Amino acid sequence: MKMNRVLGIIAEYNPFHNGHMYHLGQAKKQSGAEYSICVMSGNFVQRGNTSILNKWKKAEMALLNGIDLVIELPTIYSVASAESFSLGAIKLLESLKIVDAISFGAETEDFAALNNISSIVCEEPKKYKDLLNQELKKGISFPKARENALMLYLNDNKRYANILNSPNNILAIEYLKSLKKIKSTIQPIPIKREKVYYNDNTIVDELASATAIRNLLKNKQFSEIRKVVPNDTYKILNKENELGNIVLDLSKYEQQIIYNLRKMSVAEIAELPDVNEGLEHSIKNAANFSNNIKDFINIVKTKRYTQTRIQRILICALLGITKKDVAMSKRAIPYIRVLGFNEKGKELISRISKANPKAQIITSVKKFNDNNNSKTNKRLLEIDIFATNVYTMACKNDTIANLDYTKNMVII
Repeated sequence: MKMNRVLGIIAEYNPFHNGHMYHLGQAKKQSGAEYSICVMSGNFVQRGNTSILNKWKKAEMALLNGIDLVIELPTIYSVASAESFSLGAIKLLESLKIVDAISFGAETEDFAALNNISSIVCEEPKKYKDLLNQELKKGISFPKARENALMLYLNDNKRYANILNSPNNILAIEYLKSLKKIKSTIQPIPIKREKVYYNDNTIVDELASATAIRNLLKNKQFSEIRKVVPNDTYKILNKENELGNIVLDLSKYEQQIIYNLRKMSVAEIAELPDVNEGLEHSIKNAANFSNNIKDFINIVKTKRYTQTRIQRILICALLGITKKDVAMSKRAIPYIRVLGFNEKGKELISRISKANPKAQIITSVKKFNDNNNSKTNKRLLEIDIFATNVYTMACKNDTIANLDYTKNMVII
């Protein structure tokens, strides 16, 4: 019997907006999929910030707007560099053994160009590696050094010029690279973003980027938000705003972060992911001379260290994530933490169990913790639980700890 096709999507849905709705519709159409699974980051996100809503509310938005099954991407991957974020998410989708296609947004329609670049960064030919090292010696950030090295390697081919400086293209390249790395047979389907790009602050027709929507939220411009998000998203945002459960950004935890960094020794700071080349001294110094994130970032930021990278380091300091944890996560196949599903999603869960009897599916955190012997999974889940416990400190209503044990999955 021929099984219906399954589409995989990796997203933050922070929040779910009309652009996501367009992407999902196009992806279903192009893949011919009747089922969709989203691997979604939880309470902290890859651009080094908080999720504006808790992970269950984001799962609810996704399910109300056409996703069938929402699985949480463990925190350790969701707050990592584009490379680790993509690899964690792709490994997770691959481990389900039922996904036929994966779709992601890109700012270009030139799929062959994205694919060529992903092959170079996956195989790392010697000439490219030498060029990359030369660029890094100039003291610029890794993304910029990589862009320069690739352009030199590709002989400044104009076709590639604008591809490497937009966030969605960079993530698309990482997804393709990860698929190649683990020799996955999942079919990639890039969809070109329409009208607005990742960091755009403008509203065009009924579309706005998540960045623009978060700014509207900050300024409580709900009538503007209403135009650019599906009705279910609007209702959830409105209600959570009234309850005081919207966490706009990392500044909600700046006291805790600065406190942690002042308490840590320079050697402990050096053990935070992404801290190298003596950056620990700048971080310690900045923590001693500032008591808010804005000033802290201004002290630490250089050509080499982007604001996003510094913010990701701050999240790791807040959540106690170390280089050792990251090394462990790179070897791991993430567990399958179900945040929510609909009727079709329920079918998908049983299909996953059949296709991969070894799959570690978490529907009850307590049960999983009681029966799980893997040290790695214990640690990854511990980070997820702690991330929720920290996150709720900034909420007015959902303030209690251990929601991972007590909150039910979202069933639509």
